[in-house]
Amino acid sequence: MLAARAVPVARVSAGDFLRGRSVRLEYGHDDPDSMYDLWYDFSALRREVLDPLLPGGRHTWLPRLRDPHTDRSVRATPQPAPPGTVAVVDGRFLTRDDIRDGFDLIVHLDVSASALGRRLPADETARVSGAWQRYLAEADPVKHADLVVRFDHPDRPAIRPA
Repeated sequence: MLAARAVPVARVSAGDFLRGRSVRLEYGHDDPDSMYDLWYDFSALRREVLDPLLPGGRHTWLPRLRDPHTDRSVRATPQPAPPGTVAVVDGRFLTRDDIRDGFDLIVHLDVSASALGRRLPADETARVSGAWQRYLAEADPVKHADLVVRFDHPDRPAIRPA
């Protein structure tokens, strides 16, 4: 829809702004608190994507920081951001206090614990479910979102009434 209106878009995934594996896995592969506290480099996401797009920013943005498979910097080339560029960012934990105010609009995909469990690989269930429950309790994404979409069935998303 933005492209149809000729609005420039910086499309980014928070999963491309992970910290190094040695930091993410310092407390083991299954620790939910590590996932919540250590996995994502939200400071880098702000520094390299969100803040540069603000009025008076440098008007270039970095599409990726780290390759999660190789655990190395991707050395991406900064992309130009014409005035009016909109950042569209997907990812987990984006209504946390340390990143939330970097967004003008937040859409929260509300997923039940059972739906989350069905979607996760067995080796990720404990870590992700525990981190997600902590996120729901501490960040209260439903409270901070501008739009909440029930997303238990991705083929049938439903906007939740306010």
